[in-house]
Amino acid sequence: MRQSSVRGDRSRRRRQPDAEELGWDDGLYENKGLPPDAPGWTPPPAGGGVAAGDGDGPTDGTDRRTADEPRRGKGRKVLRWTALTLTVLIAGGAGAGYWYYEHLNANLRKAPRSLAGGGLKKPDPNAFGQSPLNILLLGSDGRNSKENIKLGGARQDADRKPLADVQMLLHVSADRSNMSVISIPRDTRVTIPQCTDPKTHQVYRQTSAAINQSLQHGGPGCTLATWQELTGIYIDHFMMVDFSGVVDMADAIGGVPVCVDNNVYSHDSKGHGSGLKLTKGTHSVKGVQALQWLRTRYGFEDNTDIGRAKAQHMYMNSMVRQLKKGTKLTDPGKLRDLAEAATKALTVDDGLDTVKKLYDLGGDLNRVPTKRITMVTMPWQYSPDESYVMPKPGDAEATFGMLRNDTALDGKDKKKKAAPDPKPSTPKGTLKVVVQNGTNSTVNGPVSGRAAVVQQRLAGLGYAAAATDTALTTQADTTLTYRDKGQRGDALALAKALGLPKSAVRESSSATGMRLVIGNDWRNGTAYPEKAGADKGADKAPDSADALNGEDSKACMKVNPQYTF
Repeated sequence: MRQSSVRGDRSRRRRQPDAEELGWDDGLYENKGLPPDAPGWTPPPAGGGVAAGDGDGPTDGTDRRTADEPRRGKGRKVLRWTALTLTVLIAGGAGAGYWYYEHLNANLRKAPRSLAGGGLKKPDPNAFGQSPLNILLLGSDGRNSKENIKLGGARQDADRKPLADVQMLLHVSADRSNMSVISIPRDTRVTIPQCTDPKTHQVYRQTSAAINQSLQHGGPGCTLATWQELTGIYIDHFMMVDFSGVVDMADAIGGVPVCVDNNVYSHDSKGHGSGLKLTKGTHSVKGVQALQWLRTRYGFEDNTDIGRAKAQHMYMNSMVRQLKKGTKLTDPGKLRDLAEAATKALTVDDGLDTVKKLYDLGGDLNRVPTKRITMVTMPWQYSPDESYVMPKPGDAEATFGMLRNDTALDGKDKKKKAAPDPKPSTPKGTLKVVVQNGTNSTVNGPVSGRAAVVQQRLAGLGYAAAATDTALTTQADTTLTYRDKGQRGDALALAKALGLPKSAVRESSSATGMRLVIGNDWRNGTAYPEKAGADKGADKAPDSADALNGEDSKACMKVNPQYTF
């Protein structure tokens, strides 16, 4: 079955929407049993119920719609920030005592970090012992409670496996000076690696499908494994939240300012829309109205998930600014209520399984200044038949590569003056270097003998002391790490001999010697494949990533003319 695209109103084919899309089966409108265009039907008030039709729909990983119609439900992107800001809010709730702290810990649902075999190796820390932090933030569309059914509609989907309709990777730099956040359209066609459900032990074979289906292959650990395979980025943790924490978070903050450039009413006679109704200008949204904003697709820009992603980026940036400058989170009772609701809505990996760990994580995130937060959408393009989305060649990989190399997407990293390359200090015939095969891709499989092939090439170049490590590992980029500055000249000379760019040569505080890991970017041949601009590398997100800075308080959503009043 073809996956739907995010193409929205450009579709030439239409069909009758089902009850969920119409929004009259979600229990939020008073017009039960009446479609929106029936006699006697009245629209909900501004800020009222959330029309389920804009948020969710598929029961089997595919939408009940034409291939050209966009999929719904990406509005839970706010959930990722719910998880993050929760780390700050929990402190007040946990202050009641150890018993309450343990109670909150018990609320948290835990799951394995990765469900695929192998997996990427965590990168070595830099010369100062610092490591970047990567967190996968997920919003599921599960209806596992009465509240989630009420907010998301689709009672008929209460028992189906949830989809990961919100997916975003948060990258915090090693020095905690900046944060880059990249979201991905939920219909992006990717390879989902083989995953094993930790509860049932069911094995889900490797497949090609929309990335949001990865959650159905055993849980969030499979989505994390899918992201690692797609991006080549090691991901430290995941957090997943369902509907129920969104309203409480928005209320606790006291409202989040959002802006529209025209009157907007996200609703039409066919039931499309979230029910959001705002007049032109800036409004502080909270509660259900905040959820409406985050679920609105029909009414923003070209009525696709891409426009909705931009609205969600605006909301999250605004929410962070609210938290940074201080909010109405001063009532201990409200804090405890929020902590209770949020921890019940949160699923975390087994390495982030206590409130204390979440709180410590919040401290790391709080160090990042708002002006150094950058949110982007993965550069994408339609498939040839326009039935699904795929990563945009060149731009998507360049964006992923920046995060792998801990380069800020805002282009504001301090430019260091290039010092003259040091000369080698050890005769190459006696230089000890260990070569390791890092091509153990969970999707493509390892390339047998890569370490030996490159080691023999080094021997032919005069590096007689080069040896191999027979242990397989997984790494996207080929790297040459060394212990201290005294070895940099030797490392640069070896890299030059193999055709490696200087960016592959890195000092590591944990290195015990010189180690060359052959990554998945060099799966054949004895000379590193030449890449245009490899030594320079990207220093800013491409224009196609549609970057939004965290301090941009003047951003305003463009309203689609079909949904104004």
